[in-house]
Amino acid sequence: MLIYDSCKSTIQSCLETQTFAIAWMYSDEKTMDMHIHDCYEIYFSISGGKQFLIDKRLYEVDPGNIFFINQFESHHLTQVDAAAHERIVISIHPEYLKRLSTQQTDLSHCFTCRDTPFGHKIMLSKEHQKKFTYFIHKLSESRDYGQDIMDRAIFLEMMAWLNYMFISCCNGNMEIPSVQRLASVHYEQIDELLSYINQHLAEDLSISVLASRLHFSSSYLRKIFKDATGTTINRYIIAKRISMAKRLLTDGYSVTETSLLCGFQDYSNFLKSFTKAVGISPKKYASCEH
Repeated sequence: MLIYDSCKSTIQSCLETQTFAIAWMYSDEKTMDMHIHDCYEIYFSISGGKQFLIDKRLYEVDPGNIFFINQFESHHLTQVDAAAHERIVISIHPEYLKRLSTQQTDLSHCFTCRDTPFGHKIMLSKEHQKKFTYFIHKLSESRDYGQDIMDRAIFLEMMAWLNYMFISCCNGNMEIPSVQRLASVHYEQIDELLSYINQHLAEDLSISVLASRLHFSSSYLRKIFKDATGTTINRYIIAKRISMAKRLLTDGYSVTETSLLCGFQDYSNFLKSFTKAVGISPKKYASCEH
């Protein structure tokens, strides 16, 4: 199968085919800003990543770390060594993984289970890192016959193995890497801010309103948020609102209703923001879902 060199291309391919797609990226590919999407995501660090923010958790990134990101979880690589940033990213359509799972084997477990001491991340040993990249190399092979069947078989084996590794960590049979919450003296303030935003997406979330609600100055609020998350408050709010909009459109709400329920008081701004983030208009997205 084709191995992409861009996260955006991988996400687009995953959503179009409703299966999975892989990117193997190097330092010349700019990391995405804070983003949310409908796919599951596996992020494997080879070199160059330093800190990864997934929702409210900030993780130190070392070579051999593998992260399991659930759909609709906001995430962003906040610190990068641009000279040596190599990673593998796999986007997986949730329905595809559901179809491949059985009553005995839930292949989405590593994405949906969060009642663990290590959250989204496990560390692979050198031996296990080689096994993971072996699967990727096998998937990148081109075949004249049976390509789809072989890709599915290799993918199934890889996901069963990754879930086994994840469950082994849960059971204490592997070394559990340390997990940090937001590594900042401002953690409680950021946590309060994120909680307020997520609970009031339909309301006015301008900087002045947030600063007043949380009793901070606007400049202080911008600074501590950017320091802790690597993105701006406005980008985070838009990402959350777009994620909410996609769910509402899928549930049958009209474009106008969705715009208001997600806090976009300006209808044209909603159309522009949604189309830029998703790649198609809200109306077209709703029709595709149905």
